Parts: sequence; C-alpha cells; structure tokens
Amino acid sequence: MADGGEIIVEPLPSERPQGNWIPVVGPEGMEFLGTIVPAESRNAVQESAIAVLAKGTPPTAETGQETGLVVGYVQSGKTMSFETVAALARDNGLQIVIVIAGTSNPLFEQSTGRLRKDLRLDEDGRERRWIHFPNPSADDATVQAVRDVLDDWRDPSTPEEFKKTVLITVLKNHRRLQSLKDMVRAAGIGPAPVLIIDDEADQASLNAEVAQGQESTTYRCLMELRQELPNQTYLQYTATPQAPLLISIIDSLSPNFVQLLEPGTQYVGGREFFGDNNALARVIPPQDVPTNTNPLNDPPESLLEALKVFMVGVAVGIREGRNTGNRSMLVHPSHRTAQHREYYNWVRDIFEEWKRILTLPDDDPDKQQLIEEFREAYNELLQTVGEGLPGFDDLVPSFRFAFRNTRLLEVNAAGGHTPEIDWRSAYGWILVGGQAMDRGFTIEGLTVTYMPRGIGVGNADTVQQRARFFGYKRRYLGFCRVYLEQGTIAAFQSYVEHEEDIRAQLREFQDNGRSLNEWKRAFILDTALQPCRNNVLEFDFMRGRFSDDWVAPRVVLAPEAVVQANREAVADFVQGLNFADNDGHKDRTDIQRHSVCRGIALRDAIERLIVRMRVTGMTDSQRCTGMLLQFSKALERNPDEVCTVFRMSPAARRRRGIDENGEVTNLFQGAAPVQPRERRGEIYPGDSAIRDEDGNVTIQIHTIDLTREDGGAQRVVAENVPIIAVWVPARFARGWLDQNEPEQGG
Repeated sequence: MADGGEIIVEPLPSERPQGNWIPVVGPEGMEFLGTIVPAESRNAVQESAIAVLAKGTPPTAETGQETGLVVGYVQSGKTMSFETVAALARDNGLQIVIVIAGTSNPLFEQSTGRLRKDLRLDEDGRERRWIHFPNPSADDATVQAVRDVLDDWRDPSTPEEFKKTVLITVLKNHRRLQSLKDMVRAAGIGPAPVLIIDDEADQASLNAEVAQGQESTTYRCLMELRQELPNQTYLQYTATPQAPLLISIIDSLSPNFVQLLEPGTQYVGGREFFGDNNALARVIPPQDVPTNTNPLNDPPESLLEALKVFMVGVAVGIREGRNTGNRSMLVHPSHRTAQHREYYNWVRDIFEEWKRILTLPDDDPDKQQLIEEFREAYNELLQTVGEGLPGFDDLVPSFRFAFRNTRLLEVNAAGGHTPEIDWRSAYGWILVGGQAMDRGFTIEGLTVTYMPRGIGVGNADTVQQRARFFGYKRRYLGFCRVYLEQGTIAAFQSYVEHEEDIRAQLREFQDNGRSLNEWKRAFILDTALQPCRNNVLEFDFMRGRFSDDWVAPRVVLAPEAVVQANREAVADFVQGLNFADNDGHKDRTDIQRHSVCRGIALRDAIERLIVRMRVTGMTDSQRCTGMLLQFSKALERNPDEVCTVFRMSPAARRRRGIDENGEVTNLFQGAAPVQPRERRGEIYPGDSAIRDEDGNVTIQIHTIDLTREDGGAQRVVAENVPIIAVWVPARFARGWLDQNEPEQGG
C-alpha cells in the first residue's frame, strides 16, 4: 500500500499493449489484484484490464470518445474484469467511474454491494480513495461533493491521498439516467476523464425503436449523458454480443474496439455441458413439459428425479463441507409468475413430505422406499463424481440434516418486489422463478437446473443468458445436472458452435488492433435461432443454410473493371490444372460438352478463385459469405477436403439473357431432350446435374455472352463474362447469418 503521497507502480509487461496510451498498475490495482483476484488468474485479469483501458480515450486528452466491447462467457468473471478496470482507472487519473448496473433493483443491489465490498469502500483504516454515489440526483449536497472532488484533482498542490475517484452506480432506467445526467450537468464535469461501464450492455441500453426511426427512452438518456462528458471511454460488457455487433456502425453505441475475456481453468461452459460428452445434460420428456395442449396436474417425474439428485449433492456437501459454502437448485419453468407458484407449491409439498418420511423409523416401508429412490439418484451422480463420492450407506444419516438446512424460495416480483437471498443463512437453496434470474443474477453454488421451457422466439442471446448453470464449477462439476426439453438442448448445442465462431472472428480484430467498423457482420448461427431481438436493428440481415444446393450470382452484369478482374482470377486459377474431357452421351452438342479436373484442394480453390471473384449484388455477396462460412467450418473438421472443377462449354461460348437489373434469367443449361418426358435428359442431364459423383464440392466455371432484348431482338451487352457456380454438399450444411450495412453518405 502507498504511504502518504508515495505511489507504487508495477512495471508493465515488456510487450506494449495496442491502443491509444499506456496504463500503469498503481496501488489501487495492485491491492485489488492481490486481495480479490485468485492467484492463478491474476496475470490474465491484469493484462486484459490494461488492454481494455489502453484502447480507450487517454485520461490526458481534452476530448475524445471511444466505445469498446468486452466479451466474456456467461458467469465467467465479467464483474471481476470491470472491477479491475475500474481500479486501474483510479490509478491512471480517471476521475469518475460510472457503472450502469442492472435493469432491476435486485441486480443493482447485487452489483453495488459487490463493488463496495471488492473495492473495500467500507474498510476501516483505509485511505478514502473512492466516494460512492448510488443512483445520484442533482441535489445540492451531491453536486457540491462532486465539484469538490474534481477541484482536488485540478489543484496541483492536492496530496495524492486526498484525491478521490467518484464512483457512481446507476440503475439502467431512464429516470435514474436522467437524474444522473442532470447531476453531471450541474456539477460541471468539463474535460475530467470518465470511464463508463455498461454491464449486460446488450440489454435495455440499445435503441429498441430504431426500426421505427425513433429513440427508446433509456437509449436517449444514455446518449444525452454521453454528450455531457467530452472525455470518456464507454465499455460494453456482455457474454452475448450479437446485438451490439449488428447495430448500425454510425450508432454511438456501436463499438469500435473489442477485448475478449478468457476464463480461468476452473470455468465450465457450453462445451462441458453440451459438447460430445453430455453426461451432465438430461432431456425432460415431452409429457413433462407444460403446454396449452399438455397441462400438468401433478409434479412430473423428471422434476422428482432432479430434486433427488440435488438433495444427494446437498447431503454430500454438508457432510464434507462442514457447513460452509452453498449448493443451489434452480427451477425455471416459465416467464409467468402463475406457473412459478404452481412449481413452487409442488416442490414445497414434495419437500415437506420427504422430510416427514425421513423422520419415520428405519423399518417403515415408506422410508425404505424413499431411501431406495435416493440410492438411484446417488448412482446417477456416481457416474460423474466417481471415487470422490462417499458410500451411500454412510450418507443416509445426513439426509435429514440436509433437508433441515435447505431453503425453498420463489424468486420473482409477484409480491411487489423480488426477494433478496441471504446466502449465509442456509447451505442449500431451491429457487423457483424466471426472468429475475435470467441475466446477471448470480446463484451461489448452482448444481442442478430444471428448465422445462422452450426457446420461445429463439433469440440466441436470450437463450444463452439463461445458462446460469455455467461458471466456475470445475471442482464440483460431477454434481451438476441440467434438465432441459429437447429443443432447448439442441439450441444450446448450436449456440456453442456459434459462440466460438464469433469469438474467433473478434479475436482476429483484437489481436490485429483493427477497428470493429471494418468487421464483416457474418457468422455461423443455426437457422432455428435469431441473433437477438429485431427491434434494436436498423438494418436487416440475411440468413441461410446451403445443403445440396447450387450457389451462383444472380446479378452478372458488372462494370468492365470488375469483369476483367474476374477474368484474371479465373485465368490464374486454371493455369497449371490438368483438365480432361468429361464423359457423356456421344450426341451432346458443343454447348453440352465440358472439361473436368478432380482432386483440387478445397482450401486452394477458395483462396485462389472463390474469394477473388467479385460480385456486385448485395444478396449475392451475402449468399457467397454464407457459403464461405460453411466451407470454413468444414475445413476446420477436415483440412484435406477436395473439390472438382468443371469448365463449362470450353469450346463454345454460351449466351444468356439478363433483365433490366442485370440479373441473369437462367444461368444453367436445361436437360436434353425435354420431350418426350420418359426420355428427358437422356442425352444431357442439365447443368445442375454436372457435379462430383463422390459428394465433394463442385465448382462450375461458365464463360457467358450477356444479351438483353432491344426492339424485339437480343443484343449482346457484355462478352466473355466469367461466372462461377458452386455446389455445396449436404454434409457441409450449417446455418449462417450475414448483415450488409449500406454505406453512409459523406
């Protein structure tokens, strides 16, 4: 710790971070890292915090605004990251730190309480390095206190120990943000450097009325607040970045830099729960899922199984943990509070009945039957816990104690407010609720999740944010189970691939220091999922899934410079390839005779031909991007994929008509003969049937003269136009999304 005015600064790593300035690690950062961050994660947390700050606006600048996207995994330590960034901001002279903390009072209180605890604001004997204002307004006392703090920073004679950093925590609510803006304006912040941390930034912050050309109230208040702060860095923290990435790049909340957070070794996420070894995921059968056509009158068997598995885990934890820590179960049946009450009543009645039975004599048949049912749950856990599980007979005496030390709570706002949880008051917790625990809410020691609800409208970010069962659980992972209906399991399995795909693209921008404004908004996403809610997106997107499909441009009339570039790409690619005549019927015409080259490395064909071929239509561009995304995933699985290339009609130039938009009316030659029907395609099967017989990717290279109707006759408007068509086999099928944003006028 620093004494008096002395500042201890830890040297930075020898490799300079990319960005606008070089932050230092001073006393606040060193103490935070040394007391709050686990030793094994300390270096990684420090380096990422330095990288985030370095990309922001320098504290010495008079003006400047930077917007960054900080992406973690669900329940992976995002709060610890932004607390570290806040501590380093204090070390580097940022005078105000604003944390926009949650959309509900429980989340706000949770975040505010953790910040006060981790930054040790209430610790006796510690220097007053922070002054905290929760949900401030423009009252005289607050305004004057902020002015005094800023005057201390401006006065060069102020000793370091008297320079406090203003910490503001504010609910993500338009009224609270309006009050904060009024306070900032009244206090006259001026050029004081400010750090804004928007926790769960994809929720509520974005403009929910952009599609109607208007501004939602929370978004408008955020924009007005930012306008009052000429020197600021705005950090968007989230585990689901789809919405911030897809909003218009001219939006003030569109990020221009990214930092990925890497979890520690104890973290478990989608791959552990939904990867190849899915021993932790259990399917809730259709008859146990409540719907309008399948109302449930009694607690389903899968719920009883989940409760027994959980209580066996509680008994083990109490026996071995000596009344420390927590074990929790989440029952998340619906967004409707009426259904919460129904499940709560079921669980309560079951719980009380099991407690009663466990007090019966050991020779009572009901008790013996219940013990045997718990033995089945024990055997279920034995598959994943293994030798660390105590013997079942040794565990039985702990069951009664486990039940008496487990609390049941309905967590929603049905009673007017969401109840707070005193985790210290009991070891075991069974929480029944919905939206209140969907996002940002931390459930201590969560081991069993029971969620008989579907994916709803299928927003990928919403589905992922329900994954409260992810987190730092490696040491007790064997006790974890997640019970989901089949469609939700499939959605999570798809999301795992989507999440890694989008992180890989963002990592490239992070490592190369490139602006996110240059990012091609395209990624792998299962067609059953939407990326996010549509009301925050100004521009539409295209999605698709090519499977046993041909992909070819529709707009083929292009400027001569584009056509010439494509001619050169084709010529460079075919040079050195050994083409042979393709087999076929002896009566084929020259138009129906092609040459073929097989066994070409697909990666080579992509790099040397497909990505070099320029297209001018937006839809064509998006379709080509989607195809390349599918190819990239296929090459990840098998880098040795090959393709077959056909040169179509090399001895006879084809002609194809185009319409007024430059779109080809029919690229592919049809089958011959057409009539009679029973002989159709006997001589020539049609271009669409000319592909690799072994199921590999096929590329057709067409060379076309384009014609357009002129006074009843067809006039050639472009000659020797190269066009490629690509056949995507079914085994390459992957859902994808691509968004093209129109260029902004100067």
